[in-house]
Amino acid sequence: MAQMELHTGILGRQEDVVTSDKLATGVGSGKVKVLATVMMIALMEKTALLSVEPYLAEGQGTVGTRVDVSHCSSTPLGMKFHVESELIEIDRRRLVFRVAAYDECGLIGEGTHERFIIDYERFQSKTDNKSSKKI
Repeated sequence: MAQMELHTGILGRQEDVVTSDKLATGVGSGKVKVLATVMMIALMEKTALLSVEPYLAEGQGTVGTRVDVSHCSSTPLGMKFHVESELIEIDRRRLVFRVAAYDECGLIGEGTHERFIIDYERFQSKTDNKSSKKI
């Protein structure tokens, strides 16, 4: 099967439910029982990652390098939420996505997310080698 060519316009969508481990109180980022910003961002990253995986060569993947989002509305425990992503820019290995998150009442966050295409083996090896170079 031929590999599909990476192009702008690729869409992604992932859904989740706010559980206690996704609350600000559960991750230590706040003292209220609402979806933690970090958990919203994690689903934004996952959505972008999964959307482009079918377009990459074997052994390749992407890593997140930048997130610029607002979290404009709170979401309570037990409510469903989802994220939509769109690949809006490709600059060699750099990919930029428009991301937005919604709960059952509407928009809760939006912005952009940047990822870079990497070779998993080479990337992991380079990272593992940092252990021998500790200051």
